[in-house]
Amino acid sequence: MAQEVPAREAWRVFGIMAEFVEATERLVGIHPAVSVFGSARVQPGTPYYQLAEDTARLLSDAGFSVVSGGGPGLMEATNKGAFHGKGLAVGLNIELPREQFGNRYQDVSLRFRHFFTRKVMFAKVATAYIVLPGGYGTLDELFEALTLVQTGKTRQMPIILVHEPYWRGLLEWMRDRLAGEGMIDRTELDLLQVCDRPQQVVDAIFAFYEKRGFEPSPAEREVLLNL
Repeated sequence: MAQEVPAREAWRVFGIMAEFVEATERLVGIHPAVSVFGSARVQPGTPYYQLAEDTARLLSDAGFSVVSGGGPGLMEATNKGAFHGKGLAVGLNIELPREQFGNRYQDVSLRFRHFFTRKVMFAKVATAYIVLPGGYGTLDELFEALTLVQTGKTRQMPIILVHEPYWRGLLEWMRDRLAGEGMIDRTELDLLQVCDRPQQVVDAIFAFYEKRGFEPSPAEREVLLNL
């Protein structure tokens, strides 16, 4: 019985590899893409839902593939907006015991068993991170993006918080505690931008890439290869 555990662990590695291979093959042509995060619990017809849908529609019409977690709530709103725009609506779905089910607005749909493989693909394809109001999962993705950019493990990119009133308390805490007590440099607060309107989000991304274009440099390609 004890010998079965290492054998199962070894076979599990092949499953993880298979997720990476399939996702890489399926997502190779979706650039430029933006990764969008937000709560699974927001209902259609609410202001946050409409904000997500409108933002994704503008991003899609601007030529971006729009990538979400593929589930309900703001993920659905994001995919819906992109689906009815000119770009691709992409869903990176995750198998969960509860709460997650795939929405129907996905031109490209993948299903992951492991959070970490899914998170790698969000980072690999992104030219920007768009973070809408959300809970633990959304915060996890936000700080993952900040850490990757801060440490140089991915290329510099816009990380945009949408709807300032929702994020105000967190931003104040980051300024007062993280930067104020020296846990991060004050300049690292500049990794974050805050936008309130969908068009501001689109404009912020284009402003960031205005002088360099969306294609990664050779050095950035190497960084992404080793993400």
